[in-house]
Amino acid sequence: MTSTSLLWFRRDLRLGDHPALAAAADHNHRVLGVFVADDVPLDASGSPRRAVLARTLAALAQAMDGRLLIAHGRPRSVLPRLARAVDADVVHVSADYGPYGRRRDEQVQRALQDAGVEWVATGSPYAVAPGRVRKSNGERYAVFTPFYRGWTDHGWRKPARSGSGVDWVDPGEVDGITAHDPQEYARTVPAGMSLPEVGEQAALDGWRTFRDEALDDYDGDRDRPDRPGTSHMSVYLKWGSIHPRTLLADLAGRRSTGAASYRRELAWREFYADSVFHLPESVWTSVDPVIDRMAWDSGQPAEERFEAWRAGRTGYPFIDAGMRQLLAEGWMHNRLRMATASFLIKDLHLPWQRGAEHFLEHLVDGDYASNNHGWQWVAGSGAQAAPFFRIFNPLTQGEKFDPSGDFVRRYIPELRDVPGRKVHRPWELDGGVPAGYPEPIVDHADERAEALRRWQQRG
Repeated sequence: MTSTSLLWFRRDLRLGDHPALAAAADHNHRVLGVFVADDVPLDASGSPRRAVLARTLAALAQAMDGRLLIAHGRPRSVLPRLARAVDADVVHVSADYGPYGRRRDEQVQRALQDAGVEWVATGSPYAVAPGRVRKSNGERYAVFTPFYRGWTDHGWRKPARSGSGVDWVDPGEVDGITAHDPQEYARTVPAGMSLPEVGEQAALDGWRTFRDEALDDYDGDRDRPDRPGTSHMSVYLKWGSIHPRTLLADLAGRRSTGAASYRRELAWREFYADSVFHLPESVWTSVDPVIDRMAWDSGQPAEERFEAWRAGRTGYPFIDAGMRQLLAEGWMHNRLRMATASFLIKDLHLPWQRGAEHFLEHLVDGDYASNNHGWQWVAGSGAQAAPFFRIFNPLTQGEKFDPSGDFVRRYIPELRDVPGRKVHRPWELDGGVPAGYPEPIVDHADERAEALRRWQQRG
């Protein structure tokens, strides 16, 4: 006898290597695949992220031959109604370990229990579920290196076999539920921003290209924004168009330093998710409270400097190129994420939360755990953070990681005629700063000294 399962897609918008889908399709079950457009996370998402989500949903629907139901509303209300509509006795999900996701899922489970519907969570967006890797005494790891050892020792399952031969329920068969088009949830992206190709096939194609052409050089090239040395997998991992376990399976047989370095970067993503699992308040509150008590600038001059930083008009080319890359692509190279964050916090003396919020507004890969804990790392306030007194020099960062100036010239048209490394110090050119580009808004040496003074006087 064939029965029906309901699969609630969340941050797992793919068909391959999908444990929850494999569980839902087991035992000759028909499967109703549904995405619930929940206003809480939607309203908190910037327009680039929403646009990518809408396109990713469209790609998933196409892969399912149009049999993805997109419903709108509160999941605790929508899912019991859907289960009744198709006579499903079980809802399958990939577990969510974020603060909002955990609260939402508790509400949904209670509603389903009242309706006599089982809840089954299989897998998660991580190779190892947050909270799983612990010290021998049961405590969490607050430092990355021992976490990484524990994470590696714990290991992860092989990629799941899923996606083929699924008997999807046609959304047209579902009575009493309005189906929505994914583009209803997109917002207009900022003018001039180009978005990446999305969906599971784009993720797999992008990974294979990186794996075959750039992975072995990753350890040396990952800090060079002027080179195509990174995988650009972050947006696909954000929405689950690809699972980290798929990437780790490909890394398993590779002995290069690049492969080892890439594996550690995946572990950092899981470490930050684990940190938020144990300390959900750390999404917006400094793990080290002294950082939030420090003296931060405010008032009109501070706001003007903040706007210059946002627009990529600080007068420091490496910083400005990174900020303009964000506005142009909804993405920023990780070396620039650290450098621009340090500049905001330690040259402009503004709290990390303001920068984290701006990034989330524009990033297509915006993830609260990775983004906000990355900001805390720079601010000296998070799990295994860099010390506050580690201050990135915006000039030497550019000269070291963009030595020929190609990255800067790519994003700052005012400086495209400045040759070589001179582009990093345009105020030293014989003719002065080229027309249209600003003078530095602050003196880095002075602001570095001021940041250290405030650190020494912290409460």
